[in-house]
Amino acid sequence: MEGNIVNMGAYIGAGLACIGMGCAAIGVGNVAGNFLAGALRNPSAAPGQTPMLFIGIAFAEAFGIFSFLVALLLMFVLKA
Repeated sequence: MEGNIVNMGAYIGAGLACIGMGCAAIGVGNVAGNFLAGALRNPSAAPGQTPMLFIGIAFAEAFGIFSFLVALLLMFVLKA
C-alpha cells in the first residue's frame, strides 16, 4: 500500500513538472514575438538584436528541458 502512494505522488509531481514545459513554450513565443515586433518597427536594428533572440530562446528552452528531466526523474528513478 505504501509503495502505491509513493508512485502516485511521483506521477503527480511529474505532471506538475510538465507545466514547466508548457511555460517554456509560452516563453519562446514571447521572445520570438517581441523580436518580430521590434524588427518590424526598426528593421535596421534587427541584425544587431538577432544574437539576443537566440540567447533568449536558448534560456527558455533550457528551462523546459530541465522540467522535462525532473519529470523523468520523478517517474522512473525516484520510486520506492
